[in-house]
Amino acid sequence: MKASYFCVVFLLPFFLKLSSVTAGHAYCGPIPATDAELIHVAMNLEFLEAEFFLYGALGKGLDSVAPYLALGGPPPIGGKKANLDPLVQQIIEEFGYEEVGHLRAIYTTVGGIQRPLIDISAQKFAMIVDSALGQRLWPPFDPYLSSVNYLLASYLIPYVGLTGYVGTIPNLSNYTTKALVAGLLGVESGQDAVIRALLYERAHEKVVPYDVTVVEFTNLFSILRNKLGMCGIKDEGIIVPPVLGAEQRIETNVLSSNKASLSYPRTPQEVLRVVYGTGNEHIPGGYFPHGANGEVARRFLEEKA
Repeated sequence: MKASYFCVVFLLPFFLKLSSVTAGHAYCGPIPATDAELIHVAMNLEFLEAEFFLYGALGKGLDSVAPYLALGGPPPIGGKKANLDPLVQQIIEEFGYEEVGHLRAIYTTVGGIQRPLIDISAQKFAMIVDSALGQRLWPPFDPYLSSVNYLLASYLIPYVGLTGYVGTIPNLSNYTTKALVAGLLGVESGQDAVIRALLYERAHEKVVPYDVTVVEFTNLFSILRNKLGMCGIKDEGIIVPPVLGAEQRIETNVLSSNKASLSYPRTPQEVLRVVYGTGNEHIPGGYFPHGANGEVARRFLEEKA
């Protein structure tokens, strides 16, 4: 199936519907929290990215590189070295070390939180991919199997943190914390751009052994995250209907952005809905089986009771 046909005929109705729906009771506005509390929400995702990238590139995680940053938190579930080509290997290793730097910068500036339990197992990614595609793939999707699989799995992670930082900055009050988050956002955006560009090179290739192309995977992943976030379109695949492209003139969508070509923002509750995979900031799951850490995340979990 050609990507342009797929985008116009299949995806456009989904995107148009999401653009006008905020799923009833879901709250999409700011929440009361200190600068440190807001940044700690993002720190959970930095832990997730650090573990996934370090394991993917090196076969070992944060406990082998900078164990003190975990503050005694449990080791992740299921991480392992990925079967990567030399180019992707070098890029992912760099990303892993960058995430260690991000954790250290947050720890030094506003204090740290204990690393939560993180699930980066092949089984967890397979469940997320099946949910996005609306079918059970066989064999199950394995993010560690190949470079393209790993890049698709990576597509699922840094962008959520990126949009979280965009949504956080306007609600920060202190110059130091604003500077910190601006610096973090710059690198997260760069990582996401590299991942998306590498996937765009392979856009029309089918992901072996499935009858699904790279672009179809990315668009369905983005649709899933929009549904889970429950606050309209904040996520787009690497090829989109022209109505969602830059200046509504192009299908190419290497950088995901709104009508003004600005990055989409997400609130802390939207971020948690997505990474939990439950569409509910009060119900943990997904990459965080026991929920995220920090005052904001724990407060949402306590409100469930």
